[in-house]
Amino acid sequence: MLVDDQAVVRAGFRVLLEQAADIEVVAEASSGSAAVSTARRLRPDVICMDVRMPGGDGLTATRQILAEAGESPPAVLVVTTFDLDEYVFGALEAGASGFILKDCEPEDLIDAIRRLAAGYGLVDQAVTRRVIAEFARRRPAASPESAAAQQLTPREAEIVRLLARGLSNNEIADELFIETSTVKSHLGRAMAKIGVRDRLQTVVWAYQNGLVPR
Repeated sequence: MLVDDQAVVRAGFRVLLEQAADIEVVAEASSGSAAVSTARRLRPDVICMDVRMPGGDGLTATRQILAEAGESPPAVLVVTTFDLDEYVFGALEAGASGFILKDCEPEDLIDAIRRLAAGYGLVDQAVTRRVIAEFARRRPAASPESAAAQQLTPREAEIVRLLARGLSNNEIADELFIETSTVKSHLGRAMAKIGVRDRLQTVVWAYQNGLVPR
């Protein structure tokens, strides 16, 4: 679903995405409130969400959509001009799965949607990593001995920490001299324990709970 108050932006994104055989644009919305009602009705897999819109901003819409979705929430891709304001950080805290610039290359948008639909999140995407870094800088660090951090085994915590540094599964495997499949298994168990659905929200959790040194 495409959410933007500018019809020309939605039309441009639709043209780009409909060139991909595996992506279907099921709906458009021009405000946050319309996005909430449409998402409730159609339950899209991925939502491309603008943050600043009259008639209900994307931050409020993201919170409400994810709160109502239960165990099968859509992945929210925040489309931003990258002002790094509180709207962007609010979307991160609300559960967004990635960020991309409005003037991105077409193939980057298509790749981002595919990754989010597959449940990966955009930890490796340059814009998202910059958002995470600034988010971490602005937030006070928690103690690594926090109760939340103690949910993980030492190996799980180590893998989450490396993920938060921006390493891919293959790079984590090389760093720890283990198989990539082992990384995936540990990461999957860690995500289940802390109650997050994708890699990006795992990184947010790591920063919020003191697993990553500032």
